[in-house]
Amino acid sequence: MLTTTILALAGVGAGALNAIAGGGTFLTFPALVWVGVPPIMANATATFAALPGYAGSSWAYRRDIQAGDGPSLRALVATAVLGGILGALLLLVTPEDLFSGVIPWLLLIATLAFAAGPALLRRLIASGRRPPDAVSPALLLLVSIYGGYFNGGLGILLLAAFGLIGMSNLHRMNGLKTLASLVLSAVSVATYSLAGLIDWTALLVTGIGCATGGYVGAYMARKVQDLSLLRTFIVTVGLVTTIVFFAQAYG
Repeated sequence: MLTTTILALAGVGAGALNAIAGGGTFLTFPALVWVGVPPIMANATATFAALPGYAGSSWAYRRDIQAGDGPSLRALVATAVLGGILGALLLLVTPEDLFSGVIPWLLLIATLAFAAGPALLRRLIASGRRPPDAVSPALLLLVSIYGGYFNGGLGILLLAAFGLIGMSNLHRMNGLKTLASLVLSAVSVATYSLAGLIDWTALLVTGIGCATGGYVGAYMARKVQDLSLLRTFIVTVGLVTTIVFFAQAYG
């Protein structure tokens, strides 16, 4: 009962956070590890639990996704598929002990990206600079591989990548972010499932929680005017989680 309650609450909180500002992985991943799910399986299960939220967001942004600046949909989907597969395969060949040592660094990257993301994004859009054409697909592929390997901080890293390649329409960027997240997560989750890396019982509880929290969060998002306190809370949770995992891995 305690395990179910923890996973359900983490799922609800993660779904709500993802709908409002992102950062839900900072709740679901450590919760799964805390109740005894091995780290690699917890990472795979947390990614699966986030899928319904990505699907809903992609549908909500469907008009923004259809047309605008940035990469073509065909190129974006192809890059997300390739990156998701490569990231998932990289996770499959990573020994559990090595992944446990890498987790704190991944959490730190995700936390710092989430904290600095909005300011960085504003600067990137304001600069209006565009890299060489060959850089754009390579950058998106690298972020997609990261997303296939570890889902934390994926959204803000995708937004930063779109800003670096010269995009300026934030609605279009958010639409492409959710689409890329959906595609690469679906591909990586399929790979995880075939490899037996999904804890289906934990997924059921966490997934229902995420879906419920996502619905509530979507309603709350229309009411919240100032996200600064929420972002501060998420960054604080991310830092505390990172410190705990560093202590466990290197203490």
